[in-house]
Amino acid sequence: MKNPRLHTMMEEWLPEATIDDMQAKMESGELTSHDLVLMYQGRIAAFDKTINSVLELNPDALHIAAALDAERKQKGPRSPLHGIPILVKDNIDTGDKMHTSAGSLALKDSIAIKDSFVASKLREAGAVILGKTNMTEWANFMGMDMKGGYSSRGGQVLNPYGPGKFEVGGSSAGSGASIAANLAAAAIGTETDGSILNPASQNSLVGIKPTVGLVSRTGIIPIAHTQDTAGPMARTVKDAVYLLQGIVGQDPQDPATMVSLPEFNHESLFDKKALKGTKIAVVREEYIGKWTEEQEQIFQKAVEQLEELGAEVIEAAIPAAKAKWGYNVLSYEFKADLNAYLNELAPTIPVRTLADVIAFNYEHGEKMLKYGQQVLLDSEATSGSLKEAEYLEELEYNLYMAREQGIDYALKEYGADAVLFPMDGSTIGSKAGYPSVTVPTAYTEDGEPIGITFTGTAFSEPLLIRLAYAYEQATTVRRAPELGINTNEKIHTTP
Repeated sequence: MKNPRLHTMMEEWLPEATIDDMQAKMESGELTSHDLVLMYQGRIAAFDKTINSVLELNPDALHIAAALDAERKQKGPRSPLHGIPILVKDNIDTGDKMHTSAGSLALKDSIAIKDSFVASKLREAGAVILGKTNMTEWANFMGMDMKGGYSSRGGQVLNPYGPGKFEVGGSSAGSGASIAANLAAAAIGTETDGSILNPASQNSLVGIKPTVGLVSRTGIIPIAHTQDTAGPMARTVKDAVYLLQGIVGQDPQDPATMVSLPEFNHESLFDKKALKGTKIAVVREEYIGKWTEEQEQIFQKAVEQLEELGAEVIEAAIPAAKAKWGYNVLSYEFKADLNAYLNELAPTIPVRTLADVIAFNYEHGEKMLKYGQQVLLDSEATSGSLKEAEYLEELEYNLYMAREQGIDYALKEYGADAVLFPMDGSTIGSKAGYPSVTVPTAYTEDGEPIGITFTGTAFSEPLLIRLAYAYEQATTVRRAPELGINTNEKIHTTP
C-alpha cells in the first residue's frame, strides 16, 4: 500500500481494532471511513487469496464512505455503525451493483431489485456494506455430503487458523473466515441450524443467533421460515451487539417480527460481573461420545471458569437430548419458501422455481454437481403446499421437544438463567427458534478454535449477551490468526 500512514495503520492498528476504536479515531479526525474502506480492501487483496472468504466487493463502497464522512462533519454520527465497513453473506439482498446468489452459479447474474430489510437497516445505521461473503451453496441445503464453505460460484472457503487443516464451519463460512482475518469490522451471517454459531466457534468469533422474529428475513434467500434468521459475527461481544442493534426492527413483510422486542440497554449489557449469582444449566448428554478427549477437557475448563466467575453451574438432563430429529420441516419449507423468493426476482433471471435450479444443475453438472443435489431433489418431491401430515407432525414435534422438553425444560426444572452447550451447540435452540450466543473459550494444541454457547428462551438476547460479555472479558481468549503474508510485498495500488 503506497500511502505510508494507512499502510502503517493497516499493519499495526487495524488487525484487532474494535468498532469503538474506529469510532474514536473518526471522531478525532485521525481517520475517516474512506480510509477504513481502503485499508480493508488492502487486507482483502493481501489475505483473501489464502482463505477465499469474500465473493465480491461493493464498487460504490469508497463513495458511500466519503458521503458518510461528510455527513459526520455536518450532523455527527448516526449510530455506532456510522462509517463502519461490514460484510454480508451472499444470500442477503442488497439493492446495489452486487449480486445475491446463495453461492450458486444458477443465480450468478441475479442483482436484487431492492435491499433486504437487513441491508436497509445497515444503511440506515450508517454502515458501509463493503461486500458479499462466500458461503456453503444454498446454505448447505443441496447435497448430502457438501463440505462447509463450498460453493459453485465462489469455491472453497478456508479457515484462517489452519487453511486446509481445520473445518471453516458452515454455512456462513465466508462471514466467519473474513472477520477472523479482519477483512472487515464485522459481518452478517444467517442460520437455520448452526450456520452462525458453528463458523463463529470454528473461527474464534462471537456469533449471535437471534430469536426467530428479532431480525427480519425479508429479502434473504431462505431455507425454512420456522428456523431461519440473520445475525452478527464479530471479534468481540460488544462489536456483535452493535451490529445486532443495527439490524433489529419490526417488518410488516415478516410477521415473525411483529412482536414486542427486547430492549438493548448499553449499560446493563456490558457488565463484567454479570455471571455472579447466575445459575447455568449445562447440557452434555447429546455430545458424549461425539467429541475428543481434548474437547471435553476444554469444555470442562470453561465450566470451571464460569464457577470461578460466580455462576452456579448445574448438570442438566433434558428429554430433548434424546429426541429423534428429522429434516422434513426443512425439506418441506425450503420448496415453498425458495419458490416464493425466486418468483420475486428481476424478470431477466430465468431461474424462477426450485425445479429450475435442479434443471440448471443437471445442465451444468460438471460445475454444479460436485456433491450432488439429493437434498434439492427431496424438497422438490414435496407438494409445496405445506399441508402434508409428516411435515405438520414433525413441526409440532420439533417445537414441543425443543421448547417444552428442551430449553424451557432446563430453565424451569433447574431454576437456571441460561443453558450452556459445548462448541456451537445449535440444534435444540435452532428448532425452538430460540437465541444463542457463541463466544471463544480456547484453542486445541493444534491451534483449532473452540467456543461455548449460551442459549436461552425466546427474546432473552440481553441476558445471553451479558453472560457472554462477562465471560469474554474475564478470559480474553481470542487471538488473531497468523496469516503469514507480508502486506508490503502483496498489496499494490496505483501511485
